[in-house]
Amino acid sequence: AKGQGKPYAVYGYGAQIAELEVDLKLGTVKLIKITAAHDVGKAINPLLAEGQIEGGIAQGIGMALMEEYIPGGTENLHDYLIPTIGDVPPIETILIEVPDPEGPFGAKGLGEHVLIPTAPAILNAIRHATGVLVTKIPATPSRIRAAIRDKEARR
Repeated sequence: AKGQGKPYAVYGYGAQIAELEVDLKLGTVKLIKITAAHDVGKAINPLLAEGQIEGGIAQGIGMALMEEYIPGGTENLHDYLIPTIGDVPPIETILIEVPDPEGPFGAKGLGEHVLIPTAPAILNAIRHATGVLVTKIPATPSRIRAAIRDKEARR
């Protein structure tokens, strides 16, 4: 009546855990599994919701481990690395259904809030596996090795 609404009436929530292995000599990361629990409100199409979660995680893997724009150096998909099916580990999806009265039929969206926790989950798992904190993404092998060398030099 007053031209006002609730533009952010439906908030999404989620958490992810990454299981991985790190080669301490090479600094390479092998993703083993990602577990993702997301509040979807009411899952109108559970298979589609799981697919949205898997797609967001694939994007987050790129952000965490490989996607880096370097002006003049990564101006095509040959040089700018993005995840392929071989980079995405098995994903366990947990759909948490708490229907939201503000969402259509109780549903919530599954957009960016699926992508957002992936990189922190991976970086935290790298820290747990190596004892070093990588502070710049993507966590490339050279950055992981540099963090390991810095830690060893401080001993």
